Amino acid sequence: MELRPAVFILTLPFLSTIAQSVRFQIESGVTKCIHDELKINSMTVAEYSVVNPNEGHPLPEHHKISVALFTEKEKRLHHAELVESGHFTFHVEENGKHLLCFLTDAHEPILNTTVELNWRSGVAATGWSNVAKKETVDTMELELKKMEDTISVIMEEMFDLRDREEDMQELMRHTNSIMGYLGLVSLFICLSVAGIQALPPEVAKHPMLKPKGGVCAEHTSTIVEVLLHHFP
Repeated sequence: MELRPAVFILTLPFLSTIAQSVRFQIESGVTKCIHDELKINSMTVAEYSVVNPNEGHPLPEHHKISVALFTEKEKRLHHAELVESGHFTFHVEENGKHLLCFLTDAHEPILNTTVELNWRSGVAATGWSNVAKKETVDTMELELKKMEDTISVIMEEMFDLRDREEDMQELMRHTNSIMGYLGLVSLFICLSVAGIQALPPEVAKHPMLKPKGGVCAEHTSTIVEVLLHHFP
């Protein structure tokens, strides 16, 4: 059994950099996916398991799941087939959405399989308690490490916001230039109409200068000939 991005049926978005623990059901033969927006060089950790409908008894084969994790460019980072539980941990190598998909074998009648998922990204994925045990650091240093990691995430978000603001300003400048150009064109048209209306009566009554439906005469060359005839 192989999971492919083309069979994605449902996606459930949730925030990165925050621990997420969710429980959901999968119908037999239906793929269900969850996506997380991950940033490059961040840590992501996930644990998943099937909730046994008959506690105390072995999990039936038709309740086992196949799991695959894909990047936005459809690169597969994790794959497991017909398992009861599993996990993965890795450093993100590219920005963008990462899709984690679950699938069960087709079964008649249709059955629902309950899956519990705990997916942590960014600061929440760092095992600070393990760091404290391995390095025997005191409480203050541990808190400083947490704050440093949190500040790094905040700075990345600020840089993203600044880039978006620059894009918006560039769009506004482009829009303003177009509006200014259209304003000049409108002014030129208004002045042209006013100039035609200010012509002597014998010129203004010429049939080629009479507006049709509120629009100036179509044949500009003929208008020029009339003006040259009256004003040699």
